[in-house]
Amino acid sequence: MLRAGEVLLLENLRFYKEEEKGDKGFAEKLSKLGDVYVNDAFGTAHRAHASTAVIAQFFPKEKRMFGLLMEGEVASAEKVLHTAAKPFTAIIGGAKVSDKILIIENLLEKATDIIIGGGMAYTFFKAQGGHIGKSLCEDDRIDTAKELLKLADTKGVCIHLPSDSIIADKFAADANDSTSPSNGIPDGWMGLDIGPNAINQFTNVIMKSKTILWNGPMGVFEMEKFQHGTKAIATAVANATQAGAFSLVGGGDSVAAVNQFGYAEKVSYVSTGGGAMLEYFEGKILPGIAAINE
Repeated sequence: MLRAGEVLLLENLRFYKEEEKGDKGFAEKLSKLGDVYVNDAFGTAHRAHASTAVIAQFFPKEKRMFGLLMEGEVASAEKVLHTAAKPFTAIIGGAKVSDKILIIENLLEKATDIIIGGGMAYTFFKAQGGHIGKSLCEDDRIDTAKELLKLADTKGVCIHLPSDSIIADKFAADANDSTSPSNGIPDGWMGLDIGPNAINQFTNVIMKSKTILWNGPMGVFEMEKFQHGTKAIATAVANATQAGAFSLVGGGDSVAAVNQFGYAEKVSYVSTGGGAMLEYFEGKILPGIAAINE
């Protein structure tokens, strides 16, 4: 029994192989250590581990619950997914289409507008017959990009691709840079950020929105020369929030960006769970949430 002022420090459960295996016997042993189960780890809610999902069954429903952070995460995600005020704009960035296919497909059922930036945009431009130089492109996902564009058109969802890009002659902080239409990038050059016209284009969409979800940067914002697009989007999301929109920012790079540019306190909610939030918006059931709710 702990006395007032004492602290008990427990070893990380992942030192035990039973934790990641979701071992039921191990979970039952853990459950004997307390009278109430509180899960406040949204970042691991997508994992069916012993302490994040399996353990809950050993507590009666009234004694298993979310912590305040988890409650806030779930409430914010639910608000965006199920009760979003329209127009609802999803801003999806990052390097690969393959990482975001499921979230885009699910959001086509929810959003009115989807902004696509980052390296993944160039797969869409190539799918439309554009010339992208040596920009990042997943050639095996070109048909997928075509299908997503066609599906969006069928559902009346407006897909916004960056009209222009900041291009570079190499992937480096000291690269020579220029501006180019995103579908007409010269050979030997690559798109590393959205351009000034795209910034205006995307900002106009964001400022008209009542609900905003942001997952993924617009460029290689880790390099100062190619951070302007991501910073401009962060500014627009903050300004739209001040004007009354509800904004949810999630995913490691997006969270890093709003923190880096000083906007974390100027958006409605910043999610702590990268993989968990992504899977939630893909429409998957998260074991850590289901264990409390069932």
